[in-house]
Amino acid sequence: MNMIQKLFSKKKKAKIEFCQRNLEQFLQEENYASYNEFLSRKNVTYKEYECQSRCKECRMSPYAVVNGEYVTAEDSGVLLKKMAEYIE
Repeated sequence: MNMIQKLFSKKKKAKIEFCQRNLEQFLQEENYASYNEFLSRKNVTYKEYECQSRCKECRMSPYAVVNGEYVTAEDSGVLLKKMAEYIE
């Protein structure tokens, strides 16, 4: 049964990559719990890199790379919503 659930799961798997410097700059303290809950999902794997060589984009707004696709937003709360929409 467990194997069947894995095979036919409706939730997309997501590999998310963050720039550590971007998170330090834009992640708002009030969003910490929401990010922790999102990143703890079984279908989400993530990795933080010290630098992703996207310095121009990094200075402008929060971003993440979700399954190889660059996702940006006005603030960290909106970025979280975009990432959640992307994988559902």
